[in-house]
Amino acid sequence: MNFRSDNIASVAPEIMRRMVEANVRSAGGYGADEVTGRLDRVFSDLFEAPVRVYPVVTGTAANALALSVLVPPFGAVYCHRDSHVNNEECGAPEFFTGGAKLIPLPGERAKIDLGALEAALTRGGKDDVHYTQPSALSLTQQTEEGAIYGIDELQAFAECAKGHGLGLHMDGARFANAVVALDCAPADLTWRAGIDLLSFGATKNGAMAVEGVVLFKPELAEEFGYRHKRAGQLVSKMRFLSVQLEAYLADGLWLKLASNANLMARRLAQGLTALPQAELLGPV
Repeated sequence: MNFRSDNIASVAPEIMRRMVEANVRSAGGYGADEVTGRLDRVFSDLFEAPVRVYPVVTGTAANALALSVLVPPFGAVYCHRDSHVNNEECGAPEFFTGGAKLIPLPGERAKIDLGALEAALTRGGKDDVHYTQPSALSLTQQTEEGAIYGIDELQAFAECAKGHGLGLHMDGARFANAVVALDCAPADLTWRAGIDLLSFGATKNGAMAVEGVVLFKPELAEEFGYRHKRAGQLVSKMRFLSVQLEAYLADGLWLKLASNANLMARRLAQGLTALPQAELLGPV
């Protein structure tokens, strides 16, 4: 068994089957197909609120494009120092925002320390032309080290961010795992807690190659649509991305896959902790 990363895993059979079914007939291009046309309704039902969703091919595109509609070229994005947007996007957030500055913050297990955020915002130079302007906060759920922000924590971060005029983005590459672990509604971890945009992950939980950028502020959709196209993410045969997201959510598949992943992680942790040579860095 190779436990290196969920990126090496195969595609869930349910998703692959739906992709094959979508391949038997022609359909409108660039999102003018029936499946893509249903996605807003499907995601609105999931999040219990009117949302807009845009399929993209990678998590890097999802994060960078989401931040681009919140942050001007002279803006600042506050994020954890170990986050993907800071370390593993090859400068895509800076590129798609037109040059925004990332402000890395500390915190255990890749969770931002709220006090560190408040301190950084206090000295952030708001309304001073010599400083990049505080514009967005990006939180990863669950984090790069497997930690989870609880609902109360998210609300506290949102209160701090909104108090300083920041937009709030969530990198949800493993959002499903957090929903299952906390046993809560997706809305509780997103817009009800103050999140404006979500990078909704699917590739790391059974899809072939798709993520969804979910806009909880539909008024951002017009600008995002142009940025989506400009970034090369308006795929010609969009139905093959959209059908992955639809199949991923159908009959709760995304939660079943995440439940299994969480269970396997706990089993692995139990086995490893029985070995004298192994020590866990944190709870699973």
